[in-house]
Amino acid sequence: MSKQQQHPWLFIIFLLVTTFFHLSSADVGTAAHYSPPYLPSACFGNDESQFPTNNLFAAAGDGIWDNGASCGRQYLVRCISAAIPGTCNPSRTIQIKIVDRAETSVSRPSAKGATIVLSTTAFGAIANPSAASVNIEFIQYDP
Repeated sequence: MSKQQQHPWLFIIFLLVTTFFHLSSADVGTAAHYSPPYLPSACFGNDESQFPTNNLFAAAGDGIWDNGASCGRQYLVRCISAAIPGTCNPSRTIQIKIVDRAETSVSRPSAKGATIVLSTTAFGAIANPSAASVNIEFIQYDP
């Protein structure tokens, strides 16, 4: 059972926050994806224990990098639109952890300039994995 299935309240919290605090709490950006090898060099050196076991992690784009302060932050992420209709699964919200910086990751993002570059597992959870990028709504989550 995935972590999201174990904690359906995360989606409820995200839905409430985005419904009632739409403009002030949630941010909108783009998400791309990247493939293995996943080496969290910018955040944690080569410490692979920093990867969540569910593979829901990401590299931070320049917009959220915050001089490295984003390392270890967790975000709730939801796909809201894409260039090709039917690409998003807007009913699915995932919780991801930042483990790297997109600009320094070994594997290059599927699209340049993304706010968040998701692992292939994370991207596939919210959108069709064949898409290069999607528009997302995201909010920092402090468990």
